[in-house]
Amino acid sequence: MTAAWHPDAERHVRGESLFVDDLPVPEGTLHAAVCVSPVAHGRVRRVGLEAARAMPGVRGVFTAADVPGRNQIGIVIEDEPLLAEGEVHYIGQPIALVAAETPAAARRAARAIAVECDPLPAIFDPREAFRRGFLIAPARTFALGDVAAAWPQCARIVEGTAETGGQEHLYLEPQSALAVPSAEGLKIESATQAPTNVQRIVARVLGLPMNRVEVDVPRLGGGFGGKEDQATPWAALAALAAWRLRRPVKLVLRRGEDMRWTGKRHPYTADFRLGLAADGAFLAYEARLYQDAGATADLSTSVLERSLFHATNSYFIPNVRVTAASCRTHRAPNTAFRGFGAPQAVFVMEAAIARAAEAIGVEPRALQRRNLLRNGDAFPYGQAVRGARAAACWEALETRCDADRIYAEARAFNAAHRRHKKGIAIQPVCFGISFTNRFLNQAVATVHAYSDGSVGVSTGAVEMGQGVNAKLAIIAARALGIAPDRVRIESTNTTRAANTAPTAASSGADLNGHALRLACEELRATLRRAAAQRLGVADPARVEIEDGAVRLDGAPAGLGWEELTGWAWRQRIPLSAHAHYATPGLTFDPKTERGEAFAYHVFGAAVVEATVDGLRGTYTIDRVRLVHDAGRPLDERIDRGQVEGALCQGLGWMALEELRHAPDGRLLTDTLTTYKIPDLHWMPCEVAVHWLGEDGAAPGPYRSKAIGEPPFLYGIGAFFALREALRALRPDRAPPLSAPMTPERVLTHLVGSGDGAA
Repeated sequence: MTAAWHPDAERHVRGESLFVDDLPVPEGTLHAAVCVSPVAHGRVRRVGLEAARAMPGVRGVFTAADVPGRNQIGIVIEDEPLLAEGEVHYIGQPIALVAAETPAAARRAARAIAVECDPLPAIFDPREAFRRGFLIAPARTFALGDVAAAWPQCARIVEGTAETGGQEHLYLEPQSALAVPSAEGLKIESATQAPTNVQRIVARVLGLPMNRVEVDVPRLGGGFGGKEDQATPWAALAALAAWRLRRPVKLVLRRGEDMRWTGKRHPYTADFRLGLAADGAFLAYEARLYQDAGATADLSTSVLERSLFHATNSYFIPNVRVTAASCRTHRAPNTAFRGFGAPQAVFVMEAAIARAAEAIGVEPRALQRRNLLRNGDAFPYGQAVRGARAAACWEALETRCDADRIYAEARAFNAAHRRHKKGIAIQPVCFGISFTNRFLNQAVATVHAYSDGSVGVSTGAVEMGQGVNAKLAIIAARALGIAPDRVRIESTNTTRAANTAPTAASSGADLNGHALRLACEELRATLRRAAAQRLGVADPARVEIEDGAVRLDGAPAGLGWEELTGWAWRQRIPLSAHAHYATPGLTFDPKTERGEAFAYHVFGAAVVEATVDGLRGTYTIDRVRLVHDAGRPLDERIDRGQVEGALCQGLGWMALEELRHAPDGRLLTDTLTTYKIPDLHWMPCEVAVHWLGEDGAAPGPYRSKAIGEPPFLYGIGAFFALREALRALRPDRAPPLSAPMTPERVLTHLVGSGDGAA
């Protein structure tokens, strides 16, 4: 494993890293603010702009009528106007845009715009939307075997309803963009995970070809999926004002604006039915998932698709039928979030197992372990399981934490304590790695070796705190045979790296890393030939570059990297290389819902221990210990940080983070005083991360595996650990299968009224 080396670490610690809002702005830069819909659903009768236009410092006020191209920003389904026309569909939908000399002047003018709407009925329940036929797209079904024929063979059948709430991304850097026009087009500094998407949509809105729109991303202050698609409208609004006024325009949302106006993780509600054989083997599983998409498509259909792909988590079930519907409601469009729909579906599967364990009278872990995936099993979309490590992770976890002992200790504690009870849950993980839209699984990379031996790299990967730049530097260094500190990773730019996929789906290091590896291997081969020429050797195979120096037949040749690159430049030998990588073997066909959807799967298992105070309803997550399948990490400390961060976010989603809305659709939890996230004091006292060990078949760069999203799912174990503690406190009634399991919900259950789905 390579020692940690993070090119941004020192700048982050010193507060010297520059984000969009920190960048020096050109002279004459204006500031933008947005007037948004005050109602969840209504017909716009009048938008009064006169007062705003007359205010000091205001240089422009724009509506849909001012869009020179197409007033449409939908990337998957074209159903989302940049600025509302005629009707509004959620509170916070942009209606008008103001550009002024200062941020304060812009916001004052935006507040002065008079929006008059005739209210229309609003829907906030996805089940109601489904009943009324308000869907983003037709429902989809993944099926395996014959569920109807399997039910009579089942010794036990359980059914129920499960619900998961939304989740605020709460990235440190809010949505931000700076648009600077030029004679030929414009350049946009955007806080986006998807520079090419911003480029494409801005070009559409302005009526320009894409080659006249340059998007640059220096780095993000967090994304978590919230800037994959939802950074686009703010960049497009800044670009619209800049293009119309021919002046630079900056648009940065305040925290409350960002929380109120942007979409969240999709809430789901689901019905499930699980059938088991007498020995606990799963025979049949049926589920119907209702996704709250919000008012427009955004990425909801893609999120829904991944829910279907992960509907059975780490388990083999021979007969499966899962149907999912993306339901249109009158909330802000919900969007990508770490896990991208998989956590919602996995929660439903685990809820069904919990219900089955209660009905049979066994611990859930007995059923989980009995049904783990093995090589040769089939996923519900037809792909065969290869490289299965579910059982290996489970067995390693049980050995490391002595599972039988900690379960016995919990039983003894519960027998000895009346007020406090402990609960334990094991959470296995199986997560597919690839974009589910096949065409996105590609990347490009360019590498330059300069004549002084320094190296510059451009890819489509966006650094957002996850350490992808450090990993790319490690990949380049290893492929070239030099030290990582010789490598500089350039900002992500659509001129240097065109037609890129978003940095998402845990594929940033895989896709861009492979492309970079190919480019560096090409450059290294060129320089090996140059070194052979310099040394007067006929066969370049005798020459190698290692640790920044040339070796001949395995011995030092007295030729260093700097001397070699300088000499090659003087001999007019190319010192640049470009490569393209496309993930091989992906064949999934959405018409048949069958095929090879993923390059590989990441596995893992975590044990979560919790203690509930039966008098107050409060609780602690005591310990989390996990075994994760990371292949051979490119940088162990970066991967450990990703696992711990994802776990923290997953715990928050399951236990703390509750979005609350007023009856009219207004978000009530729009500040950090009303929306609770995990902090250092709330987190478990012990979080132990163990690596399963190298997988010789791991297809990531240098046998690494993707790391960003899979560990999020470990947090689901917290819900079921808390639920086991509640069962010990109130054995007379089943705790709800409704997340998050907030202290308020715990107390409500304990005193007897309950809420959520049973």
